[in-house]
Amino acid sequence: MVDWDDILAVHGPAVWRGAYRLLGNADDADDCLQGVFLAALKTSRRRTVRDWPALLKTLAANWAVDRLRRRVRRGGWMREDPPLAGLTASTPPPDQAAQTQELSERLRSALGELPRRQAQVFCLCCIEGWAHSQVGEVLGLRTSHVTVLLHRARNRLRELLAPATVERDEREVSP
Repeated sequence: MVDWDDILAVHGPAVWRGAYRLLGNADDADDCLQGVFLAALKTSRRRTVRDWPALLKTLAANWAVDRLRRRVRRGGWMREDPPLAGLTASTPPPDQAAQTQELSERLRSALGELPRRQAQVFCLCCIEGWAHSQVGEVLGLRTSHVTVLLHRARNRLRELLAPATVERDEREVSP
């Protein structure tokens, strides 16, 4: 029998923080946490779960990327919450905080435009810090395929984020 209270207590905060990092909004992170645990319940009824953290973080990345995709399709964007205590090491100067928030919003939007597998791999490798082999094992992919997907995701993100970099560079050069 699965002890859901224990799983939620042990893994819930990490799932919520991961969702918040991707979504930038506490309400969305709360929804993600609920969706992840409902999906985990369904999964646990179909098969034995051997690695709860891997399952939960993978489900959270999937749910968050889907949410980002829906935002992009709707064309609307929800403003990011102010950083929560414990999610940032220190408080940056206001101009740096504004730049970071702008880049975070653009990155979220760009992630929503990536193909699903590329977004999953990018989130698990670059945001969650997983090794390529670990991502491959969890997603059922060869490590070399994970590397290719990550490469493609990074290249596409560079393309999607490049206009902002060019515009910012032009503003800094112009008097």
